[in-house]
Amino acid sequence: MTAESKQLILGIDGGATKTTWSLCQNIHGILHVMEEGRAGPGSMKLLDAGSLRRLLQNLPGNAAHVGVFLAGCATAEDRTNLHALATAVWPDAHIRSGSDRESGFASAFGNGDGIAVIAGTGSAVTGRRNGVEERAGGWGHLLGDSGGGYDLAIHALRRILFDFDTGRGISPLARDVLRTLGLNTLRELTAWVQTAHKSDLARLTPRLFNHAADEEVASTLEEGATALAALTAAVAGRLDFARPPVRLMGGVFQKHPFYVDLFTAALAQKWPGGEVAVCETAASLGAAILASGAAGAVNLPGPVPEEPALHHASTEQSHPGSAHLDRLSARELVALFTQEERRVEEALGSAADALTRAVEITTEALRQGGRLFYAGAGTSGRLGVLDASEMPPTFGVPPALVQAIIAGGATAIQQSVEGAEDHAAAGAQALHARGFSAADVLCGITASGRTPFVRGALETATALGARTILLTCNPARTKNHLRAEVEIDLPTGPELLTGSTRLKAGTATKVALNILSSCVMIRLGHVDGNFMSCLRPTNHKLRDRATRIVAARLELTMEEAGKRLECANWNIRAALTPPVPSAEKRDPKVSA
Repeated sequence: MTAESKQLILGIDGGATKTTWSLCQNIHGILHVMEEGRAGPGSMKLLDAGSLRRLLQNLPGNAAHVGVFLAGCATAEDRTNLHALATAVWPDAHIRSGSDRESGFASAFGNGDGIAVIAGTGSAVTGRRNGVEERAGGWGHLLGDSGGGYDLAIHALRRILFDFDTGRGISPLARDVLRTLGLNTLRELTAWVQTAHKSDLARLTPRLFNHAADEEVASTLEEGATALAALTAAVAGRLDFARPPVRLMGGVFQKHPFYVDLFTAALAQKWPGGEVAVCETAASLGAAILASGAAGAVNLPGPVPEEPALHHASTEQSHPGSAHLDRLSARELVALFTQEERRVEEALGSAADALTRAVEITTEALRQGGRLFYAGAGTSGRLGVLDASEMPPTFGVPPALVQAIIAGGATAIQQSVEGAEDHAAAGAQALHARGFSAADVLCGITASGRTPFVRGALETATALGARTILLTCNPARTKNHLRAEVEIDLPTGPELLTGSTRLKAGTATKVALNILSSCVMIRLGHVDGNFMSCLRPTNHKLRDRATRIVAARLELTMEEAGKRLECANWNIRAALTPPVPSAEKRDPKVSA
């Protein structure tokens, strides 16, 4: 450790949805925040020891004091195991470990007294007065967590189905939930719930607040807030706390003032005199306070510095020919956008050598048993998901052969996930969670060439010794910030709508991914001539296409080709293979 690192304290707070961390310096008992970040879920109930260790390994490694406080750390054995994991990652640091309830309380009160009420994915109430601590709730989503995001969402979903069954029809909330999840029917919703994680359900909570004017929805929200108020009053009573300071934390409180109002009103009925406020200090800072032994004073950081060169990226520049888009007619707009798409073809042509090399290294890796992974955020991530999802039906390969990782997970496919792309550690953790290895290939996709999530994934892949590809639309990017074995920079230039990379940059990215994956599949032998002979005919349209392929290749009628496919169980390649002659039809001289 350097002399400077001996002054650093790392606080880590992990929950079912995300893990946050703060790297601080302790100067005369006051924590000065130097750097902050976020990674994926950090619950001990969700991750095994190996996954937890990889999560921690992606966080800053130069601290002398480390506080690790995770959801699910409920027993002395849990605390011992977590302490051992942290010690393995930071062998020279002083480690303190425990539950996220502890770090949450410390962020609100430091070493002082009060009652902390958490309503995130789960919920819990923790109080302390004169060294005595009392707790309520936090029993887990199956038996407890009243008033937390999961609890609110599951009650709302039950109400949606009950209303439908009793003749009220599909409510506006139900339609909103289906739209959010990309589902078409309530039957699909019930199937989704069977496999959804509790954090996936908790992400539906904002939809409830959008419909708070609905009497049934308002009742659900009020019941949750009242349950949390009852738990808070119980803790205050056991501590004989007449006028307790009550601090609210967790996403449900922090993002929805209406819920704060409901809780405050309910607590005033159950325990008058409580001084309620939302805690503005991050729980990761509470973890740092516990790790350092500081009194709780924190000097918050200034604005997080921008990743290199974003404002210099060509995709962020103003297009000189589109300064007055809002004054053009529909015909003029269509003509301008159509003409601008010509830049896509030019950009792809300029990157032919890099695309060729990308096809070659990917084909080589997949022939040796490796897999292709895409990693991206926003539009870039969605394009990776689209390309990967089309590989099994088009080329008959298993879904695991080409995989996509998008910042924010499945939720980000349908809607924006706030801040999901801003943390390199999340990209690294996602790659580890997928079991990425040195045999695989990673294609990082980022229009600007600076997305932290993609950087974390690429750095991890490089450290593992895997082949790497970077696909950007910003040749002027800072080259030493994001590096890969093959770098494909598509010069699509400024967008007509400034910064909207779903336009030319998105089109060029999609075509580049089409070229990469299609050429690799062709080189691997999943195509005959120019026919998709390995496609899976799973519907009427694809069966018709399969029939036309067999008819064209074997010069048969459509009826003959259809019968041949039926005999081959709709396996196109089997239908194209000439049958082996039966024993009776073989030439006896040849048999002899």
